[in-house]
Amino acid sequence: MALVLLPGLNNLIEDISEEKKLPTQVVEAALREALLKGYERYRRTLYLGITEDPFEEEYFSNFDVGLDLEEEGYRVLASKIIVEEVESEDHQIALNEVMQVAEDAQIGDTVVLDVTPEKEDFGRMAAATTKQVLAQKLRDQQRRMIQEEFADLEDPVLTARVIRFERQSIIMAVSSGIGRPEVEAELPRRDQLPNDNYRANATFKVFLKEVSEVPRRGPQLFVSRSNAGLVVYLFENEVPEIQEGSVRIVAVAREANPPSRSVGPRTKVAVDSIEREVDPVGACIGARGSRIQQVVNELRGEKIDVIRWSADPSQYISNSLSPARVEVVRLVDPEGQHAHVLVPPDQLSLAIGREGQNVRLAARLTGWKIDIKNSQEYDQATEDSSVAELIAQREEEEALQREAEERLAAEQATRAEEDARLRELYPLPEDEDEYVQEQTNETDNSLEELPQTDEEVNNEQTSIEEDGAR
Repeated sequence: MALVLLPGLNNLIEDISEEKKLPTQVVEAALREALLKGYERYRRTLYLGITEDPFEEEYFSNFDVGLDLEEEGYRVLASKIIVEEVESEDHQIALNEVMQVAEDAQIGDTVVLDVTPEKEDFGRMAAATTKQVLAQKLRDQQRRMIQEEFADLEDPVLTARVIRFERQSIIMAVSSGIGRPEVEAELPRRDQLPNDNYRANATFKVFLKEVSEVPRRGPQLFVSRSNAGLVVYLFENEVPEIQEGSVRIVAVAREANPPSRSVGPRTKVAVDSIEREVDPVGACIGARGSRIQQVVNELRGEKIDVIRWSADPSQYISNSLSPARVEVVRLVDPEGQHAHVLVPPDQLSLAIGREGQNVRLAARLTGWKIDIKNSQEYDQATEDSSVAELIAQREEEEALQREAEERLAAEQATRAEEDARLRELYPLPEDEDEYVQEQTNETDNSLEELPQTDEEVNNEQTSIEEDGAR
């Protein structure tokens, strides 16, 4: 068999394996696939300028490349089917030709033949294709390993270093652990913080948002600076009580990229304590604000409100509007989670916040629809009338929704019954054996109920006459 020598093949595989942090088996597989693509390119170039490309997409599916690591070379192999008359020389071989070397050969058997071209015939285009495909396959394998490495990380927050800028995204280098190689991750525009100064080699804490498959790019890491999970992580690392479990974070509402530049980033964090003697808010803030200041510094000055969670919705809503002072919280529609919050006139703008940011975050944190009202101008009768109309409208919409769902369920049940009836009348091929068996059982049961002989009939008649005599 012809062998194309590749001096230094073993060293090449080991160097690539060490440089790319890939197993040698993965590098060998990538090299075999690249050489096969190069051979395919070589075959196609033979027809350039002569005729149209005669090869279909799957034409070379029966070809393979074998690496000989001992002699440091490779062979191109083709699996061919033995036939009486050859129609495709790349896929078939004549029986009489095979019988010259194997007398027991039969039509339909498969043989593997060496079809390696001479090294000089391989051509520059084929060599360039091999090099390109090898580089691409190695990148694909790296990304695949990245996906497996980062998909199951217990700690989703990583330290990232700015490498370069691509359009509005920032490409950062991250590592899954000490001693692991750095890989690239993308920080999209929507996940950046307005107060961050992204310059080359600057480091930031980032939240691993997702590891997803990108078309034509393979597995890709996406990180975020605006995700609420980053705030949770920072508090967990700064507050020992959270690590110990005596204080827990119940909910987080974050607006890292406000709709207007005049409004800065802001976060509200609801905390609760498992132990009565522990103040959850004080634990998160720390002595003279030392703990929360560390979190604020990492988030480049983002404003953070730590409020106490309460099982009482009224108290929880009141706390969530901090730092505004609340007079009364009216749960006007508990089922629809709608509340009116009455505040003094001087607290109205503070409760609403600049461009509604404070009340918007409070609504996200609590899950309630919150309407801020001036306590001195609040007309309870008028407001109750308006709320009653809204409740009636909501109940009507819910009734229509339930009616639609019930109608859909009824239609599906009717359709299922009709399908079952038709299937019983006209059984499908997969049901035929079961159908025949059921019919056979029914027939057998019917036959068991009928008398089988004249003697059994006479015995039954005798039994009836004796019963009548008695």
